[in-house]
Amino acid sequence: MKRRIAGTGVLIALLFITNQTFASSDSIRVSREEWQSLQRRVEALEQAQAAADNKQDIPTNNEVPAWIHNRLRVGGYGEITAKRCFYSNKYLRYVTPEKYKNDGYGEFDLPHFVINLGYDFGRGWSFGTEIEFEHGGVEAAMEIEEQEGGSEVEQEVERGGEVALEQFWLEKRFNDYAVIRAGMQVIPVGALNAHHESTEYFGVYRPEGEYTILPSTWHEVALTFMGKTKFGLHYQAMFLPGLDSDRFSRKNWVKTGAGSPYEFKLANVYAGAARLDYTGVQGLRLGLSGYCGSSFRNSLSNNVNGEQYKNVKGIVTIGSFDLKYSGYNIVLRGQITYGHLGDAQMITKYNSTSQVANKTRVASDAIAGGIEAGYDFFGLNEKLRTQKQRFYVFARYEYYDSMFRYNGQPTTVNAWCGRHRMAAGLNYYPIPQIGVKAEYAHAILKKGSNITYNDEPMIAVGIVFAGMFRP
Repeated sequence: MKRRIAGTGVLIALLFITNQTFASSDSIRVSREEWQSLQRRVEALEQAQAAADNKQDIPTNNEVPAWIHNRLRVGGYGEITAKRCFYSNKYLRYVTPEKYKNDGYGEFDLPHFVINLGYDFGRGWSFGTEIEFEHGGVEAAMEIEEQEGGSEVEQEVERGGEVALEQFWLEKRFNDYAVIRAGMQVIPVGALNAHHESTEYFGVYRPEGEYTILPSTWHEVALTFMGKTKFGLHYQAMFLPGLDSDRFSRKNWVKTGAGSPYEFKLANVYAGAARLDYTGVQGLRLGLSGYCGSSFRNSLSNNVNGEQYKNVKGIVTIGSFDLKYSGYNIVLRGQITYGHLGDAQMITKYNSTSQVANKTRVASDAIAGGIEAGYDFFGLNEKLRTQKQRFYVFARYEYYDSMFRYNGQPTTVNAWCGRHRMAAGLNYYPIPQIGVKAEYAHAILKKGSNITYNDEPMIAVGIVFAGMFRP
């Protein structure tokens, strides 16, 4: 821009001098047409210079400003899915299974769409955020109620999804060994919470076991100390509010205890969580994670009357081990998670009389374990391998039970909460960030007392993405 102004000034000065010379000389005469032509040439030069300067101000795809490359981070993940289930979705299907033996249903869905945004302020300070839209978000419409003579306007929910701020944290990095993070963040207990992106599992949907018994994606306002060593050891230790036992249930154990029906998260009781990951061997990741904290009286109705509840704490203890191996065109993943709830019988008794609690039995012990393996056949072709295309044929087995034990003892009550699930299918990745998935799954339910539950087969397809976006 400065170069254009300077060049224009020189041309104007030359014109001025020339004009004075022409005006003072008796031997030289310039016609009006010649003078106007010279002015037009100067204006054309100015326009050409301005266009060149403006072009330099607009970055091309290969000229993204350094502050965007080095500081701004934008990414996300999501799934578009469809499935056909050859079993009933009626809530009474486990009470009178024979009645619903031949039922089935289908679904088209957007299970998750997530946008990640982060920024590095410099000097070790940064922030990160994650906004999630589940099942297409929430939509509402205004309509005039005709039965009220047009005098009443109502708002109706058109889609019962969810929009949530799953992460918002500020971080101070002192060095690789010491990082402090505060704010809403993922609690990385179990394989699924630590690695929940759409390309981190083979199935069209998230693995059922951990998804059933643990919050997913588990996020809380927490204080975290974390870091990593040069030997491939990554560690996290977290202080956070405890779960809410009012919201525990037989079907999902402690899954819904992490949320809050209020505008804030109650913290009458507290908990701790930790995770260790070892990545010192190429292609291998080993993870160990755990959680421990009280859950009773962590609600607005925390003034529990009665001597019988005086010493009830409802301590939740969770331990989990997971692994991933990638090499020789093979991807292998596995995990086992076990959880225990203290005072489960007393919490069940209290919840049965509470106005705000789930009025179902709560297990003292829950379990979820699974393993999956896939082979990349495109890895056998050098051209496809160079193009980073992948085509996996995979199989998965898992077992889970949200009512594994009641009051510490095996139980056949609500046996439908436990099942073996087998799945097989295909994953095609035309590029590393995009996947096309298809699977067939078959769940075999446990047998209850004098009752046989229907198996739950399903076919599903989906297209997923996960990655960072370049501005």
